[in-house]
Amino acid sequence: MHFFKSGSSDAHSKSDTSKSTGERAETAALHFLTTHGLKLITQNYRVPCGEIDLIMEDKGIIAFIEVRYRKRSNFGSGAETVTYNKQKKLTKAALHFIQKHPKLSKRNFRFDVISMSLKGDQFKIDWIDNAFEPTLNY
Repeated sequence: MHFFKSGSSDAHSKSDTSKSTGERAETAALHFLTTHGLKLITQNYRVPCGEIDLIMEDKGIIAFIEVRYRKRSNFGSGAETVTYNKQKKLTKAALHFIQKHPKLSKRNFRFDVISMSLKGDQFKIDWIDNAFEPTLNY
């Protein structure tokens, strides 16, 4: 478990939308991962079959990363919300990315999940690398 300061001085401001909190969480996740040696390839890769929050390189391995922020953990962590259906969408989007970038197709890849929550003005970050195997059943 790691903590990173939120990008806002008032993390619970009434004008703070869930989208901006999500964007701050994704920015904090990116900062966290880069401090751990990963290099950003692209962010918010969108295709009709899904979206991948972060695509990064980690020692030659392509990491497809889903960032999940939960305001409360009453109903489970952010990682627990990466359902089988979400895994299928991530897998399809990753395959699309690999097909569009043939130079990267020879590399190994994995699916990571960054689960985040807010504690005061800091994000609590749990990084699950290789969180699931690609789901190829369509």
